[in-house]
Amino acid sequence: MADEMKAPTPKASPNAGAPRWRSLALGALWVQVASLFGLVAYALWADRLDEVAWLNALDSFLAALVLWWWTATLSRVTLGQAISTEPLPGPDAPGAGQLRALRAAFPWLTALRLSLWFLTVLSVTNTPSSEANPVALTALLTTWGAAIFASNAVYGSLARLAANPADPVDRERLLGWLNLSAALSVAMTVFNVVPIAGFSSAPDLTNQVVYGLSGVLDVVATLLAFRAVQTMPVDAALVQKAEK
Repeated sequence: MADEMKAPTPKASPNAGAPRWRSLALGALWVQVASLFGLVAYALWADRLDEVAWLNALDSFLAALVLWWWTATLSRVTLGQAISTEPLPGPDAPGAGQLRALRAAFPWLTALRLSLWFLTVLSVTNTPSSEANPVALTALLTTWGAAIFASNAVYGSLARLAANPADPVDRERLLGWLNLSAALSVAMTVFNVVPIAGFSSAPDLTNQVVYGLSGVLDVVATLLAFRAVQTMPVDAALVQKAEK
């Protein structure tokens, strides 16, 4: 009889794990931001007289800034809070400054990466006597170009979703790009750790460890961000409350 009078065990909400995934994702992303600033110092310390090192340092610096603003925006979006950048009387809406900075900066990061990719393509096509495996080179350049495009789409998709986190289409679009970006990050990490013979210089253990760990962190942070977006609250009432 006592067993029959027990209250039924409440079922877990579909988004019960959302706070945990959000915390894990934001933690990993902030660690990644710090690691990108660290890559700037490492690139300049290791080859400060090399022009390529300066370009890599610039790429890491811009990537750190963009990821900083992207993470700040994601922290509000995953709470179901809309960010408005429309002119308002009085102070800006919370998060509007980071969102504006993200929208202004990520196209420049993409342009820099596309420039480096294009210069590499020109170098490869103008060196027909290269001993590098053409199949491996084609795989590298294709994967690299796709990774640049996917990263740009991840930045832009979140910037679009920030205006209305309850929009299912924009949310699914961001999830799709995060999923693809994680897969491409795995491939790029492999290319960075195992260079192509005849194309890249002999592997250096320190570089392999530094860029390998950076790549692993990128993959983990992207997958956690995917999970955070997947489980975030999408109740329109939450969005309306945040806008008031």
